[in-house]
Amino acid sequence: MLALGHFLAMIGILLPFSMMIVLVEWQAEIRIVAGFLVIGMGLYLLINRRHPRFLARVHPARLALWSFLAAMAHGAGLMLLPIYLGICTLGGDETGHLAAQNLMNNSVTTAFAVAGVHTLSMTIVGGLIATAIYFWLGLKFVSRTWFNLDIVWALSLVLVGAFGVYSAHMGH
Repeated sequence: MLALGHFLAMIGILLPFSMMIVLVEWQAEIRIVAGFLVIGMGLYLLINRRHPRFLARVHPARLALWSFLAAMAHGAGLMLLPIYLGICTLGGDETGHLAAQNLMNNSVTTAFAVAGVHTLSMTIVGGLIATAIYFWLGLKFVSRTWFNLDIVWALSLVLVGAFGVYSAHMGH
């Protein structure tokens, strides 16, 4: 049991570092699969037009939970994955340990930066649209002209996924 515990502790430390090398070696393939997953999610949303009912069951006081679930259901993180992996592209001269070290040093910072820019952009655009409707169009505009953006969202997933696959295939 002493040896097993020691072995598991070593694997727990060494395995993540060895996985970084796998990410570097299979980066293009991972980006292509992620892009196709995003395209598949967009096509699924185009075919299946029903909204998930579990989102309506979240209590309004739990807005952060609802926002998290809605973002997951709409594929916000999945949509950014091909772009995120593309940002982490390594130069051709960086191989082996140097490439893994570069990826490990930048990936957490890059992940927070990508998520932060995406969240800030969403918040600013949503605020501008809400302000425009409130001050210039009026709240009745929303009730009279409400339209569903699900098709636009699904098409944007397909477009971003295609861009991710293209950029991975072209080596960008």
